[in-house]
Amino acid sequence: MGKIRPTYIKRVALELVKKYPKAFNDDFEHNKLLVEKLTDVYSPAMRNRIAGYVTRYWQQLEQ
Repeated sequence: MGKIRPTYIKRVALELVKKYPKAFNDDFEHNKLLVEKLTDVYSPAMRNRIAGYVTRYWQQLEQ
């Protein structure tokens, strides 16, 4: 069973993927740096949760 994520994490993650579709990939570390650069999220925990959702979303798109 997966974790339930708040809607604001999903919203920010999906907006980033739609705005920069070529920038993200299925590597968490790469996505973490991009989220830090492209957003104004200051909390490392929040940044990691957004990057994790982007990574999982990208992996599901590739299947």
